[in-house]
Amino acid sequence: MASTPAARRLALFAAAAAGTALIGALPTPAGLSAAGQYALATLFFAAFLWVTGALPLAVTALTIPVLLTALGVYGDMEPALAGFADPLIFLFIAGFMLANALQKYGIDRRIALRLLAVMGSSPRLLVLAVMLATAFLSMWVSNTATTAMMVPIAVGILAQVVGRHGVRTDAEPPHAFTNLQVAMLLGTAYGASIGGVATLIGTPPNTVVAAQLDRLLDYSIGFADWLLIGLPIVLVTLPLAWYLLTYWLYPPGDLDVAGARAEAGRTLAEEGPLEPRGRRVAWIFAVTATLWVLGGLDFLAGDWLPEAARTTLFGGEGANLLGTGNGHQGLLYYVLVGLAAIPALVLADTMEWEDLVPIDWGTILLFGGGICLADAFARTGATEWVAEGFFSALTGAPIVLLVGAVVLLVIFLTEVTSNTATATIIAPLLIGIGGLLAGTLGLSETGAAVFLAVAGGVAASFAFALPVATPPNAVAFGSGYLRQAHMLRAGIVLNLVMTAVLTALLTLMFYHVWPGLLW
Repeated sequence: MASTPAARRLALFAAAAAGTALIGALPTPAGLSAAGQYALATLFFAAFLWVTGALPLAVTALTIPVLLTALGVYGDMEPALAGFADPLIFLFIAGFMLANALQKYGIDRRIALRLLAVMGSSPRLLVLAVMLATAFLSMWVSNTATTAMMVPIAVGILAQVVGRHGVRTDAEPPHAFTNLQVAMLLGTAYGASIGGVATLIGTPPNTVVAAQLDRLLDYSIGFADWLLIGLPIVLVTLPLAWYLLTYWLYPPGDLDVAGARAEAGRTLAEEGPLEPRGRRVAWIFAVTATLWVLGGLDFLAGDWLPEAARTTLFGGEGANLLGTGNGHQGLLYYVLVGLAAIPALVLADTMEWEDLVPIDWGTILLFGGGICLADAFARTGATEWVAEGFFSALTGAPIVLLVGAVVLLVIFLTEVTSNTATATIIAPLLIGIGGLLAGTLGLSETGAAVFLAVAGGVAASFAFALPVATPPNAVAFGSGYLRQAHMLRAGIVLNLVMTAVLTALLTLMFYHVWPGLLW
């Protein structure tokens, strides 16, 4: 008799528990404390369940503080739960809620339709318009939600183009998939994954890396800082992905797309002007995004801004304008700005709590569990022990080889597990080996840790070969307009090409662009 899903879940959980018990019972290795050994056992437990999918990701995350406390890594639960209150978690909550407002009034859909109506003059440009719209929206809205919104639009476009040329557009076999169908659906998924790299709230791995750098190194990457990292990567890799899809892998041919372009224009016209509440949401979002960027531009203030005003606006240890003593977080601190936007939406009579609350709470809990685990590794010295034990062989390796190995490893891991889970597992390890490989990289220990962690976080969004790798891949595959073989063929090519491109781009920018801006 075939095992039931419940039996499989119990078997995998039992295997995770047995492995955890075994790691905890082994003699403590030299250089590692008993608490560090139990932190490693907890990592095995969580990673095993994340990779196998035995439990939902968020449920596994909730077991982390339980295990850390039960095994004595923490004396009580308060520090074990501290990761769930990290400020960057609340930034992501704010980002999700702002996205709900954009979706409620169809602002995201209008942006997509506008791009399609303006750019879709040929099959290739139609695919590019879909990818650009998806990537831009994914910078601000969950890439899963963006893909879920854009896939029906892409399917509607295909009905206008492919159907007019006598090719069936249903998903029932036997079905002749056209290159345009495959390229557009893959482009939607890949556009969402790549676009999310641009901003701190664009995709969970970005926030995971930023949060763990802050917790483990007390190094803060602001919204504008990440934009300087992520936006150039998107500007290079998105056109490259489009070119590979439409000129090499799945060239769409010479089809008449005038109907699709006209349909996008008609749909946009039928929706009419944005209602007053929608306009207020657009303004609140625009102001929030602007303040997020301005908050990272304190270096432009120079000497013309009084020190107390600078501290009040951008944060610092000096006196502030409020007379509350020395030090202030800064009114332009991106988490503060993001959270302030939520009551602004309610006060503007655009959103109620019922509209705000349906967000991806599972991802929020996953963040918290990952931060708890990273804190435990830092507290017990387990990160340094793992780094020295498993990565010391890389000391002295060429820089390009080192960065390429990190990028390829993360992409490979992401193909078989959630990109958020991959970043959660790998980020503290990459931060930990910063000190070990600082000399090899020619950077300070902090600089090396930031370099490797950011490289790993970015790479987690570039797994393109399997539906399980990222939520956008799964959503696009679920449309029924492409087969796994299509995604596998394109994904293998893009994975290899993007590994080389990311390695070169990250190395170039970290040594020649970012040092003057981020260090």
